[in-house]
Amino acid sequence: MIDLSAFLHLADTDLGPLKPKPTSIEGNQKEAALSLFTSPDGKVDIGLWECTPGRFMADRSASSEFCHFLKGLVELTHADGRVQRFGPGDAFNLPLGWKGEWRVIEHVRKVYVAVEG
Repeated sequence: MIDLSAFLHLADTDLGPLKPKPTSIEGNQKEAALSLFTSPDGKVDIGLWECTPGRFMADRSASSEFCHFLKGLVELTHADGRVQRFGPGDAFNLPLGWKGEWRVIEHVRKVYVAVEG
């Protein structure tokens, strides 16, 4: 039988302890993540992620990622220098091949859907 997967109370779900973010370039950032669903072939991952303020580089060469923000505030700087700000209720898709910088302004929590290349 095929059934749905429900994810409730995502703003309050415990993600475990925050750990140092390896790609942080400013702010001594810490992050936590919790995978909620992985497809049988391992190519799709749905989960929660949160991070403390600071900056880090992101490279989506191997996967695309849909993000929906539950709390916090971030600015993304695209490779062409464009800057966009996102907060609670906002969503975007980072397409396969996207590269840029994240600046976490306020402790952020998001729902993500990552799809392998």
